Amino acid sequence: MARILITSAIPYINGIKHLGNLIGSQLPADLYARYMRARGNEVLFLCATDEHGTPAELAAAKAGKPVAEYCAEMWQVQDRLGKGFRLSFDHFGRSSSPQNHKLTQHFAGKLAEAGLIREVSEKQVYSNADGRFLPDRYIEGTCPNCGYDKARGDQCENCTKQLDPTDLINPRSAISGSTDLEVRETKHLYLRQSAMRDRLREWIDSKTDWPVLTTSIARKWLDDGDGLQDRGITRDLDWGIPVKKGDQDWPGMEGKVFYVWFDAPIEYIACAAEWVDAGKGDDWERWWRTDKGAEDVAYVQFMGKDNVPFHTLSFPSTILGSGEPWKLVDYIKSFNYLNYDGGQFSTSQGRGVFMDQALEILPPDYWRWWLLSHAPETSDSEFTWEAFQQDVNKDLADVLGNFVSRITKFCRSKFGEVVPEGGTYGPQETALIAELQQRLDRYQAHMDAIEVRKAAAELRAIWVAGNEYLQAAGPWTVFKEDPDRAAAITRFALNLIPFYAGLSAPFIPDAAATMAGAMGVEPTWPDSAEAALHALPGGHPFTVPDVLFAKIADEDREEWAARFSGVRT
Repeated sequence: MARILITSAIPYINGIKHLGNLIGSQLPADLYARYMRARGNEVLFLCATDEHGTPAELAAAKAGKPVAEYCAEMWQVQDRLGKGFRLSFDHFGRSSSPQNHKLTQHFAGKLAEAGLIREVSEKQVYSNADGRFLPDRYIEGTCPNCGYDKARGDQCENCTKQLDPTDLINPRSAISGSTDLEVRETKHLYLRQSAMRDRLREWIDSKTDWPVLTTSIARKWLDDGDGLQDRGITRDLDWGIPVKKGDQDWPGMEGKVFYVWFDAPIEYIACAAEWVDAGKGDDWERWWRTDKGAEDVAYVQFMGKDNVPFHTLSFPSTILGSGEPWKLVDYIKSFNYLNYDGGQFSTSQGRGVFMDQALEILPPDYWRWWLLSHAPETSDSEFTWEAFQQDVNKDLADVLGNFVSRITKFCRSKFGEVVPEGGTYGPQETALIAELQQRLDRYQAHMDAIEVRKAAAELRAIWVAGNEYLQAAGPWTVFKEDPDRAAAITRFALNLIPFYAGLSAPFIPDAAATMAGAMGVEPTWPDSAEAALHALPGGHPFTVPDVLFAKIADEDREEWAARFSGVRT
């Protein structure tokens, strides 16, 4: 039994996440966690809300609430929606937790001891209208690289280029919109990432199995221009983790907090401590410290491509620079963007379909299947309502749902609600078992390699194979001449249902539970196609399930396309 640590990039607290956020990290991470559990491995799957920094303050101000109250409420919302999409986190934490406060301050102290933090007097944008310094995300303007007019002062979300606020063209305050800005001097702490360049390069070069998307972004940041730059880790904000060296004050840093991208990845570790303190586990250090057993852990991170630089460079700089035996990531699965109907999904602009809206109109399995089977792994992909309707109706309703409905209803009409006895498997069944074993092997290989779209395509092919068998074998016709042969065909086809349930559970857990429940079993991963297709004996009772997947009608598709064509208010 392997031990698998899985983390999903932690979503910002500033509002409900859209489907692009979901497929960019949380949903594929859940797929992998469910699969690894099904294969008998010990899994710790962690995620949390990212609650510090300007997004939280701006969203709270817009909502007219104190930031702590706003974050507490939005954590509840995101936790509920995660459950709604059946995200199987072992713990869903908060970066504002006491555990993360303590651990972030601990890392800062260790980095200072190692000489990897320096104080910098720098010029920072001050808004006369707002009467305060503006941290990078409080400043918006035009990106000098791609011309996007809503770039933030830390990074352009359009081209992902790292920016400083002073790089922006026509900058303005994100609080008031004022352009009455000036540059004043202030003091901040910087993580000396440049001193870690060679160690980081050696570490990244050793990851020969990482996706090209991940390593290419990391190497670009290492090598472009002057190479990896030192990065500010403090901000002039009220909300955040106070700057300390361990439990000691940091002279000159009074009133400042750590930069959100310094403390947010540390929450992965703190989240495990929260998991233990919540009574869900008994030892978080065996997952995170190599001197406490974590050397045996395989650690896999999931994220969108915009988060890659921080997870391949900044967070590893913190871990390595501390000089302590913390677990480093073994594999980073990164994703491109899912676009929406000719444009981009955007939380800040309210564009696209958001998680709460999606669950209002359809159950989670519809969304899980479509998003995972179109995961933007090798390039950006696009959500359109036409493609969504077409693929859901074909894959889920016409193939999987239709198979389950046809064979259970046929059996009930001819043999009752029990697996029929009589007859033996013949050449058709033997051939299908051989094909399904080959496909099962390929499916497992794709899932092991976290090749999401290839895995979905193989699972779809496994469903199709059963449908084609049932059509070719035709038990409804055979029954008239050879009831025993019809019984054997029916028994074989009914055994396909729990086989499908076990294989489908990581993608569509609700439907898998319904299929297995109808057959009176639990959805389990098959040892082999041969064993699985002999599992239900004659006389085993079952029930005919309700329709697994109702088709999406044209009028529904048209209504939803019109409803989500604008900007969410």
